[in-house]
Amino acid sequence: MSRPLWGIDLGGTKVEGVIISSDKRPDVIARLRLPTEADKGYDHIVRQICKLVDLLKTESGLTPESIGIGTPGAMDPTTNTLKNSNTTCLNGKPLRQDIEKQLGIPVAMANDANCFAIAETLWGAVPEKVPDAKVVFGVILGTGVGGGLVMYGKVPNGRHGIAGEWGHNFLDASGGPCYCGHTGCVEQVLSGPALQKYYESLSGEKRKLPEIVERAKTGDDKAAVQTMDRMVEFFGKAISVIVNIVDPDAIVLGGGVGNIDLLYSKGVKEAEKHLFNPRLETPFLRPKLGDSAGVFGAALLTA
Repeated sequence: MSRPLWGIDLGGTKVEGVIISSDKRPDVIARLRLPTEADKGYDHIVRQICKLVDLLKTESGLTPESIGIGTPGAMDPTTNTLKNSNTTCLNGKPLRQDIEKQLGIPVAMANDANCFAIAETLWGAVPEKVPDAKVVFGVILGTGVGGGLVMYGKVPNGRHGIAGEWGHNFLDASGGPCYCGHTGCVEQVLSGPALQKYYESLSGEKRKLPEIVERAKTGDDKAAVQTMDRMVEFFGKAISVIVNIVDPDAIVLGGGVGNIDLLYSKGVKEAEKHLFNPRLETPFLRPKLGDSAGVFGAALLTA
């Protein structure tokens, strides 16, 4: 018998919670948000999550049997603490255990990119475009760069808890130092801030990425054209590694950078150059669920 699923999407600025009717379709019973207020520290974030669960209980009249949480960063299977989070006060903390202790129910936890990937796989772009897909890779190209892997309807954790995490693969030294401690990560080359920084290094001007994209289309701004050409080149190199290793049935591109049309045309052609195959048949899909993907995917962790 199907049961309501509860999910929490923990972001840097907001904590969002949802109750959906079942794992068969995303009918929303209740959906609420609170500010994360990460500057108030780890304990405050835990309290905000528990407060949000209480508010969802009040609004719905339901009580969860378990809850799924999508997080920035990932749980380390050895230490059972969070790591690799850009909300740095979470790193090194036993977040899952602390929330389970407060709520008194089991908690399933996964990286937010994995939550995006499973939601788009089960309810979003994938069933609509590639209904027979068994392996899906979800890409987040935005303020940061993340990746989520779904295999046969499940999110694999991996030995280190980093399965699918392509944003901190080495791509090119020109990206410079990354907050993770390495240099030249995919995130330092292909994220929105990295592209804006590269444009500024050429032009001496600060511009937002959407403006850079538009200026490149006219061809009048050489720095904008060069920024987009570089993005296409390195996107192809970076994503070809995923195709060569994982060979997914579909790739979904999310995040603000993922909206750029060039990635679906020239970016895919560039990837084909680096493939260990004479052709690239993998469909590259635009996401369908928008900002619902993260919280829906978190709920699906308990299905």
